[in-house]
Amino acid sequence: MLAGLYDGLWLAPPDYQQGDSYRIMFIHVPSAWMSLFVYLVMAGAGVIGLVWRIKLAEVMAKSCAPIGASFTFLALCTGSLWGKPTWGTYWVWDARLTSELILLFLYLGYIALESAIEDRRTAARAAAILALVGVVNIPIIHYSVVWWHTLHQGPTVFKIGGPSISLDMLVPLLIMVLAFNLFFLTTVLMRARAEVLEREADSAWAQEAVDTR
Repeated sequence: MLAGLYDGLWLAPPDYQQGDSYRIMFIHVPSAWMSLFVYLVMAGAGVIGLVWRIKLAEVMAKSCAPIGASFTFLALCTGSLWGKPTWGTYWVWDARLTSELILLFLYLGYIALESAIEDRRTAARAAAILALVGVVNIPIIHYSVVWWHTLHQGPTVFKIGGPSISLDMLVPLLIMVLAFNLFFLTTVLMRARAEVLEREADSAWAQEAVDTR
């Protein structure tokens, strides 16, 4: 992540229109992409837990939620900071920003619902159903800049004909995307481990695992 930040914030050239203000892209874009990716992982794990009643899938879905909410919040904040010098305003109710805000509410709703039900298996199933309903918002977010006229710029990386972004900017962006993915993988596994140990606190193997730390 440090290599990506150094490359993006110091080595990449200024944008010919936005100057240096575009550099927030190296935080905003990876966090926005991760907000969608983590939601799909959470919903996928929720489906596995819902259909096959696999406890570990329920644990993974629960572990994803706060991380995905954090990525979404970061995407919204950095987007607002980027929007002020670019659009002249921190916020507009356009399709991309509004659908991303709805994604944050979906994450928070998942967390609230999962926490409100005492029985863990019932809570996991209820939260998984909510996550499944919310999946419809993912393509809306992704294609919102194509389906509707919005202030938010259109796709520049994943588009027909290849990326319309300088290689000097694309490389640090992809490094940051990789770093964000590794960060997510690390934190979700740590959260899942802690959740499993908490659920199995009375078992001998869990107590042994805690004692050996």
